[in-house]
Amino acid sequence: MQKLDILFVASECYPFSKTGGLADVVGALPKFLKKLGHNVIVVTPRYYAIDRSKLKKLPAPLGVPMGIIGELWCGIYEGVLPNSDVPVYFIDYELFFGRETLYNDADGIGFMDNDNRFVFLSRAAMQLCKAIDFRPRILHTHDWHTSAANLFLTTIYANDEYFKRCASILTIHNMQYQGEFYGGLMNVLDVGWEHFNFREVEMNDKVNLLKAGITHATMISAVSPKYSQEILTPEFGYKLEDTLKTRANDLWGILNGVDTDEWNPETDKFLPFNYDADRLDNKLKIKRALQAEVGLPKRDVPLIAIVGRLVKQKGIDVVAEAIHRLLDMDIQIVLLGNGEVWTHFYFGDIMSLYPKKFACIIGFDSALSHRIEAGADLFLMPSRFEPCGLNQMYSQLYGTLPIVHGVGGLEDSVQNYDERTSEGTGFKFYGLNAKNLVNTVGWAVYTWYNQKERFKAMQKRAMRLDYSWERSAKTYEALYFEALKRAQKD
Repeated sequence: MQKLDILFVASECYPFSKTGGLADVVGALPKFLKKLGHNVIVVTPRYYAIDRSKLKKLPAPLGVPMGIIGELWCGIYEGVLPNSDVPVYFIDYELFFGRETLYNDADGIGFMDNDNRFVFLSRAAMQLCKAIDFRPRILHTHDWHTSAANLFLTTIYANDEYFKRCASILTIHNMQYQGEFYGGLMNVLDVGWEHFNFREVEMNDKVNLLKAGITHATMISAVSPKYSQEILTPEFGYKLEDTLKTRANDLWGILNGVDTDEWNPETDKFLPFNYDADRLDNKLKIKRALQAEVGLPKRDVPLIAIVGRLVKQKGIDVVAEAIHRLLDMDIQIVLLGNGEVWTHFYFGDIMSLYPKKFACIIGFDSALSHRIEAGADLFLMPSRFEPCGLNQMYSQLYGTLPIVHGVGGLEDSVQNYDERTSEGTGFKFYGLNAKNLVNTVGWAVYTWYNQKERFKAMQKRAMRLDYSWERSAKTYEALYFEALKRAQKD
C-alpha cells in the first residue's frame, strides 16, 4: 500500500483543546493512520490554555499572507499526540488565539474576529508545509473553521510545487455551524472575487466558509453514514443541502471510532475496579461507589446517566419536560454537564425535589464521566440531531445500554432491542417528544427489572462491539486513495 503524507488542519485537538467530538477525532484518527504506515502531521492553534513550556519552539517565525490585512507573522511550536509520535504544530499568534475560550466569549457570543482567526489558521497551515518541507498528498480539514484551506488549495496554491500532487478532504462534524461572514472577507482570503458566487463561496450575500470547503474539496465526509444522508435534506442541511446534493457522489459517511487507550473498562485508570464482559460483577461495585460519590442511596434500581452539553441540540429541553414523569419510576438519574444557563438552575431545583432519585453535577469532570459511564445501567441520549456522537459508543463498550433518539450516528451505532429475538444493544425511539422519551425509558426500565438475563446478554453483546479507530482509519484510508484517483493526482 502506498504511503501518504497527510496534513490535518483543525481548530481543536484533544487533549490540547476541546469543545466537542471534533477534537476527539483529530486527537485520535492521525495516530491510527500512522499505524497504517502513513506520515501524518496536525496543525492547530496554540490557545492560551496550551502550555508553551511543554512544547518545542521552531526557531524561525512564519509569515502568513492575509490579503488586504497584509502579512502577519506567528510563532510555531511543536508537540506530539499522546501515545504516538505524530507531530502537532501549534500556530502561535497571541492576537487571535491567546484567549481563554476557543470560539465564543464568556456570554457564549462568537468572537467578532472569528473570520480572520480561522482564515489565518488555514493559510498558516499551508505556509507551514513550505517552511518544514512537508509536501502533503492529502489535505484533511474539519468543519468551517479550516474550510478555507480547501479553497486555497484549488486557487492560491493550485500551481505551487508543494501542493501540486495534493487532494483534499473536508469532514463535516456539524452542519449547523457554517462560518458565515461579511462579503469583504474575500479581500482577506485574497482568492479573487470571481469565486464570490452562489456556486462556490457566496450565500445570503455573505462569505460562507463551509460552502467554500464543500465546493472546493476533492471529496467530503460526514461523521456517520446516516448523517451523510440527513444533511442532504432541508431538516439537517441548514440551507446547504442543495450545494451538498451537487457533491453527493463525492460524499462519504464514516462513523467515528473510540480511542480505546482512554475508553476501555479493562484498563480505565479512572475506575475503582476494572471489568470486562465476563466480569460484570465489578460493574455493580462501581455502581455502588458511584451512588455514594454523587449522593444517591445505594439501592438496587436502574441508574440512568446523562452526560454532555445541556443544550437544545442534545434534547435537554425534552428531558426537562419529561423529568417528573421519569422520576415517578423506581429509578435513579445522574446528570453531569453544563450548557444553557436555565438548565443549571432547573435541574438543580429537580435535585432538591428528588434528592434520593436525582443527582446533578453542573460542570465537567472527565474522571467522573468515566465512572458514570461505567457505573450506570442505562445512558439517555435524546439528541435532536447527532452527526456521530461518542457517548453512546462509550456506553456500549462499558456495558451501559443507551436509550437514544434514532438520528445520525445514534441510528448507525445502536441496534434496537428486539424482544422477539433478544437481539440488540440499546433502546431507540423516533420522533423527539416527551411522550416517546418517557415510553422508551419505561421500556428499558421494564427490561432491566423483568428480563434480567436478556438485559445482561445485551450488555455483553454491546461490550464486544468493534468501535475501534483501526476500523474507521481503514475507511478513511480508502477515502484518501479515492480522492487522489478522482483528482487524478497519482
